Formats: sequence, C-alpha cells, structure tokens
Amino acid sequence: MKLVTYRHGIEAAARLGVWQDDLVIDVADLAEAHGEMLPSTMLGLIDLGRPGLTVLREMLAEVGETPPAGTATAFANVTLLAPIPRPRKNIFGIGLNYTAHVMESAKSLDTNDALPKEPVVFSKPPTAVIGPDQPILHDSSMTQQLDWEVELAAIIGTRATRVSRAEALRHVFGYSVMIDVSARDNRRAGQWIFSKGMDSYAPFGPCIVTADDIPDPQVLDLWLTVNGVEKQRSNTAKMLFKVDELIADLSKGITLEPGDIIATGTPEGVGAGRDPQEWMWPGDVVEACVEGIGSLRHPVVNSTPKAAR
Repeated sequence: MKLVTYRHGIEAAARLGVWQDDLVIDVADLAEAHGEMLPSTMLGLIDLGRPGLTVLREMLAEVGETPPAGTATAFANVTLLAPIPRPRKNIFGIGLNYTAHVMESAKSLDTNDALPKEPVVFSKPPTAVIGPDQPILHDSSMTQQLDWEVELAAIIGTRATRVSRAEALRHVFGYSVMIDVSARDNRRAGQWIFSKGMDSYAPFGPCIVTADDIPDPQVLDLWLTVNGVEKQRSNTAKMLFKVDELIADLSKGITLEPGDIIATGTPEGVGAGRDPQEWMWPGDVVEACVEGIGSLRHPVVNSTPKAAR
C-alpha cells in the first residue's frame, strides 16, 4: 500500500491518502463512508499501529476499483507533500554504510578508509524536510560544495527499545525515499548536523510503502540523476549494516518511536567522490529513485541573500 500526504487545492489542508494507480483515495473520507473513523494524517495512522492498517486494507478490498463518491481525487489534481511533513524528532542519518562510498569518502572527504565497525550516526532536524518537487535551496554564501545522496528511508511503526535483529523489522511501518543533501564545506570538526541539516536538505517521499509490500528491504535498486545524467546506481544489498542491524543498534541506547525516520546511507557516486568533483548549482534538477517506492524530483534554486551576492 502506498500512503501519501497530499493537498487538493492551494489553500486546502494536508490530508492522508492511499495512492492507487491514477487516484488518491482520502483515508478519513473513505472511513467515514464506511461509518468508521480513521486519521487524516500519516502520524495519526502510524500511531494506530497494525489495527489501523488492517481496517484500512479491509475497506480498500471492499471498494475495489470503485471508491465511494467524494472519497477519491485524480492523482494529476493533487500536490504531494512529504509523507510526514513535520517529523516529531530529528531524522536518524547513517553515514558510510556502503563499502564503495567508504572508499570514495576516504579519498575526498578525509574520512577513515577502514570499514566502520558500528553504524556511523548523525541527524537532520525536522525543518530540513521538503516534499516532492519542492526546491533545494542553494545559498552560495554558505556553501560551494552542495552534494547529493540517494537513500532508502525506514519509518518506525512501533516503539523499539533494545530490540534484537530478529525482531527489528517488525517495528517498521514502511519505507520511503530520501535525498541526503550535504554541504561538504560545512562539516565542523567532524560534526555533520550543520552540513546535512540546513533547510531543504532532506527531500522525502513521494510516499510511504507499507512494510508488508516490501518484506525484504535489502533487495532494492536505488539510483540518482542530476540533469538527467546518472550519478548513482546500486542496490540495498550492498549496505554494510542492514536495516535490521541499524534498528537494533540505535535502539540499544535511543528508544525509537512511531514516526521516527532512519535514512539508511548512500552508495558510491556522490559529487565529492568524483574526479573532478561535481556539485549542485542553481538551475540543476536532481532526481532520486528507490525500486518499488517511487522517485523524487527537485530543482536547485538560488537562496543567497541579496547582500551576499
């Protein structure tokens, strides 16, 4: 099931929908048509846990290809937002989680060339999140090295504290796509949050695919293009630390809660690792895709304050 947060009309409120082919079915309206109640937000549905998803699936199975009148909108007529427009907590980012990316980073970013023995963790604040087609902001007074990273994002569905690898995936609500935008020249004494956490540096979407439709997150192709030219292509099988390992490791010391997001790392092909190095500039268009989920497309726009130009 593909779940989206969408808006129908410029001033309309954000709503929770199910994306089916060329339609978006409004979850709360569908429930009302069945004499039931379901939330109108993604976090509200996540908070209901498996019972909420079960009710929704049963309703969708009952209506089939003909949703009740007034419950569906043509996909072409909606605007997709980030699936969780405002996460409750910082996004958990994972660095150096593909072998080839470790190697390219050691050559160009002064990181260690030894494979990490434990996941490398950083974070992005909720204010970094943008939805599909929204602009990535390029402030030339802040960075001359704006880089791209395509990543699989895992969204937590149930509270996880000190869970084992064997039980970790049971805590996943679903999966999405994230672009880990990074200002490489803003790393501060090895601290990455400012480099990776500025406004618009977490493009997220276009949907969340529920975990039942992706039983194995380690078999997915992922790729990224800039201006239509492929820069990254790999498969999540090549992660050093798999999704279940990441959840088990994080939950040793940090309780993972419903709605938490883990961006699971990027493969090789980032701009910093190229010879010569390449960066994103205003006018560029970056597109990222994860198999079975969908793609994100974002223009890069100039946000440099006039006084700094």
